[in-house]
Amino acid sequence: MYVAALEIEIHLPAARSLKAKRSVVRHLIEAARQRFGVSASEVAHHDRWQRAGLGFSVVAPSAAQAQRMLEQVERFVWSHPEIEVISTDRHWVETGDNAWSLSPES
Repeated sequence: MYVAALEIEIHLPAARSLKAKRSVVRHLIEAARQRFGVSASEVAHHDRWQRAGLGFSVVAPSAAQAQRMLEQVERFVWSHPEIEVISTDRHWVETGDNAWSLSPES
């Protein structure tokens, strides 16, 4: 079993209120859940109008499949012209004998 997480920091330059921001964030989270079967949540910057931290996680039978799922989610977020991606970060959770970490050398 392979468990991975993706953190994405985004900037929403057109958001002029928390309501406007949450509309975009809600769309990203719900669409990612439905399209890719991932767990998703807003994880940071809850009170800032133009900034959000999104978290996505996957569980897969192979590392390659988990990697592909995270890549699909990341491409999906990048495809929205109303947002700017500030940063992305991936994390792997160790799970017994299949434990490994994603590093530049991997």
